[in-house]
Amino acid sequence: MLHQGCSLVSRSRTCGDGPRCNLGRFYHCGQRSCARKTGVPFHNFISWQDQRAADLVKSWNRSCTMKAIKGIMKVLYFLTRQKRVLAASLIVFCTQHVTFRLVWALTHYKQVLQAAAEGNCCFGTTDTWLLFKLTKGRVHATDYSNASSTGIFDTYQMCWSGFLSSLLSLPLSIFPKVENTDHDFGSTDPSILGVSIPIMSVMADQQAAMFGECCFNVGDVKITMGTGTFMDINTGNKPHTSRAGLYPVVGWKIGSEVVYLAEGNAADTGTAIKWAQELELFSDVQETSDMAYSVSDSDGVCFVPSFSGLQAPHNDPKACASLMGLKPSTTKSHLVRAILESIAFRNKQLYELMLRETCIPITKIRVDGGVSSNDFIVQLTADLFGRKVARPQHYEMSCLGAAFLAGLGMGFWRTREELNKLQSTEKTFLPQGAPKGGACSPSREYIPALHSWERALRRSMNWYKP
Repeated sequence: MLHQGCSLVSRSRTCGDGPRCNLGRFYHCGQRSCARKTGVPFHNFISWQDQRAADLVKSWNRSCTMKAIKGIMKVLYFLTRQKRVLAASLIVFCTQHVTFRLVWALTHYKQVLQAAAEGNCCFGTTDTWLLFKLTKGRVHATDYSNASSTGIFDTYQMCWSGFLSSLLSLPLSIFPKVENTDHDFGSTDPSILGVSIPIMSVMADQQAAMFGECCFNVGDVKITMGTGTFMDINTGNKPHTSRAGLYPVVGWKIGSEVVYLAEGNAADTGTAIKWAQELELFSDVQETSDMAYSVSDSDGVCFVPSFSGLQAPHNDPKACASLMGLKPSTTKSHLVRAILESIAFRNKQLYELMLRETCIPITKIRVDGGVSSNDFIVQLTADLFGRKVARPQHYEMSCLGAAFLAGLGMGFWRTREELNKLQSTEKTFLPQGAPKGGACSPSREYIPALHSWERALRRSMNWYKP
């Protein structure tokens, strides 16, 4: 079983050492280019928060070519009413997608471009690299969940986008073969682990967490809070076409069944907490919840967690992180509370966007990831949603989801009902106070703080000028 990641890889049986990488967000994360004949990587791994392709993204989004394409697609959508055409008319390139990291590598490293032209270059997600290494170059493949998250895959046609590849001069020959999520990808080479082990599942990070949380039904929501926050909703057998920045991905493809997710993310969740720790606002992350509860409010302090810009629904790469409302009376506890509140406030924005755009009734909400261990954040999230939020005993769900799928493929488990019985909940957070105006309204206690934070967020937008 494998899950998550992005890389550029190759097929050689004489590969060197694999990349050291933090298997972060698969479609956001980096890339490796390798010579197909030797398996030697052309370049270091590029992480999902890297900004070196930012200028390239900006120039393409502003280009006459993109304006013309969007205009044509809008006309076609008016005539055909096809969701695929609507999606094309709304496309906005993003630095987090691997698309322009690949364009950047082909532009700045001539040996990569030359190798691609000679058929001596392979690209793939990190799982592709791991598959390639574990099989000693016999398998260059990925699954639909990983492929759909690269920004180069057409989730409506379920294939690599020939149009986008042609537009950006990306050779389709370098891309891996796309297989079902529960495909038999072969076996590990015996020389690696001493025995040959079958690889029965390849799955992307957030999709694997979704499967590990047993979010099998339409309307199930999973919130992973790690370095960033990733909120996914099960949209069933149809991809969601978003006008505000939700990303349609394939959750998994098992046999003929295809399950789609709509995903929104906030890039700086764990990043903000780590930043605060480096400023010595606290020594142990476990202290932060108690520090936040030690004060009745943030004393008017607002923190905007946008070190990497703001994602949906704002989609502003030029937004800055900021602290506003500081006073002589402000203490470390007020600062910590403001930082934790900002994470829950961003959760609320993503949640409301999902409700507005998908129009799907929410059936359950589960959280995972390291930051979900913070009781203050999860409780405030439940309060702001006006919904029950469940937290599992173990916060790392991606590995469990990949294991669940591999076990189903091997016949270790026969049905998903068996997996549901294995699901464990460490704590359930019920909304406190009396929400007004609907299930997603915050308790009245937090309305002023939320409004102040939204003003601070607006002032942080469009900060960095071109």
